[in-house]
Amino acid sequence: MPRVAIYARVSTQDQTTDPQLHALQQYAADRGLGVVDRYVDHGVSGSKGRRPELDRLLADARRRRFDAVACVKLDRLARSVRHLTTLAAEFEALGVDLVVLDQGIDTSTPTGRLLFHVIGAIAELEGDLIRERTRAGLAAARRRGKRLGRPSVTDRRKRARIHRLRASGHTVKGIAALVRVSRATVERVLASAR
Repeated sequence: MPRVAIYARVSTQDQTTDPQLHALQQYAADRGLGVVDRYVDHGVSGSKGRRPELDRLLADARRRRFDAVACVKLDRLARSVRHLTTLAAEFEALGVDLVVLDQGIDTSTPTGRLLFHVIGAIAELEGDLIRERTRAGLAAARRRGKRLGRPSVTDRRKRARIHRLRASGHTVKGIAALVRVSRATVERVLASAR
């Protein structure tokens, strides 16, 4: 009986992998494949090349524990073409096929290998477009005068007090304790006045 490993991933802790795991186990059952193990990364971005369960899956692949890896979508496995290509090359060298349910990919076939590379390139493009739109949105907000980032811990009164204390000879550490802010905040306020 061919042995398959199933891999699932979600980006945040409040998401669930249950739908992915159900689909993957159903796939294995429908084809009479023995599921060797489930590898599930919770709250880990697909852009990270190193993930605890993906690393464990690769270690088990090198030990020849299974014949194929199944996941529901390529972006569950990786977000960049480089990472997908690296994984595919390692799986191929180890004699491990890759099956991606939603995209109909099975790297045991020439068509499946081609489709794998095309969809991987599209997934990378999608990530790049998201980053580009985010940067453009932030730039537009800045142009409109929107203040971005964390709110300041110092108001005008606190900044004036920091300057008065410094002028009277207090140390940065002493000012931070008196005003109840971090030393880095005191240094930033003093540097902005220069």
